[in-house]
Amino acid sequence: MSVTAPLGFRAAGVLAGLKQSGQPDVAVVLNDGPSRSAAAVFTTNRVEAAPVTWTRQVVTGGRVRAVVLNSGGANACTGPVGFQDTHATAEHLAAAIGARGEDASAGEIAVCSTGLIGERLPMDKLLPGVSAAVAEASRAGGLAAADAIRTTDTVVKIAFRRGEGGYTIGGMAKGAGMLAPGLATMLCVLTTDADLTPAQLDAALRSATAVTLDRLDTDGCMSTNDTVLLMASGAAGVCPGHREFAETLTEVCADLARQLQLDAEGAEKMITIEVVGAASEADAVTAGRAVARSNLLKCAISGEDPNWGRVISAVGTTDAVFEPDRLNVAINGIWVCRHGAAGDERSKVDLRPKDVTITVDLSAGPHSAIILTTDLTAAYVHENSAYST
Repeated sequence: MSVTAPLGFRAAGVLAGLKQSGQPDVAVVLNDGPSRSAAAVFTTNRVEAAPVTWTRQVVTGGRVRAVVLNSGGANACTGPVGFQDTHATAEHLAAAIGARGEDASAGEIAVCSTGLIGERLPMDKLLPGVSAAVAEASRAGGLAAADAIRTTDTVVKIAFRRGEGGYTIGGMAKGAGMLAPGLATMLCVLTTDADLTPAQLDAALRSATAVTLDRLDTDGCMSTNDTVLLMASGAAGVCPGHREFAETLTEVCADLARQLQLDAEGAEKMITIEVVGAASEADAVTAGRAVARSNLLKCAISGEDPNWGRVISAVGTTDAVFEPDRLNVAINGIWVCRHGAAGDERSKVDLRPKDVTITVDLSAGPHSAIILTTDLTAAYVHENSAYST
């Protein structure tokens, strides 16, 4: 039910000693082909980790033989030696695959890292871990791989769907904090046994992530390492149509995004922000993201206080097209704000359920968008108050 659900893929997750917790921390996903087509999207943070820089270059060739992922260290802001470590990791994985009589080159090896920013990875532990992961890789290794990429995640995140015609898409993801992505979110590996070109994969991946993983915004903090990698083995021998494949891929990404939301650091309430009546989709996203990033609103939802004023004040900070006296806001179906003023009695709003829906009607056009976020709790503050110490 993960990255090894599609034909042509093996995976593993092992303990290399990178984490102080003693939990698994190195994973590999191997594409045994016959195709090695790939595409990826990355963080838009201008401060990007060495593995992101490396994998950007790899993916420009449109082919990925394998990906190695580590938790326990981000390898971000580590200077030239950090990039050299990434290169060495790719070279080591390629050599480990080659030693088993299989072809591989470092130029087709993607690398992903996650963890604390600013410290070099212990290569004396990482590289033996890569070798061990290659030795253990199998069709049964998808769950172990998903486990090994966790940091503050409390559970693994995996998903899969079967498409029309007999192909499959599988995926795994990690992320519990720093979820405010641009094109991607934290680390995510998607696999398919469909037979598609790199250009076809790229188009489908960008359309899928744009309305799923890119719409998850739990804490307004963008990671330096966000990567979503899609690999195709072609082993099913099926060439699906673009629309059908993109829709199936979107379902997998939406499933993973929801799992990331449910496991967000310290979260108690899962908040869905629906922006309707927007002049453009971009306006809807802008307004929704502003609401999602309002710490005042997130605290109110945590305290089960339907304070709609915090919603419209957040919308008012954006450049979205709207007239203040035409704004409407509903919280869990109760229209507490009508025409920019008080609407139904706020005491009618029931905020006891875990899932909360906030609807914002801009009354400015036909477009809409959904943003996923969470409440802000003392547990989130506690978890992030001493992360590096």
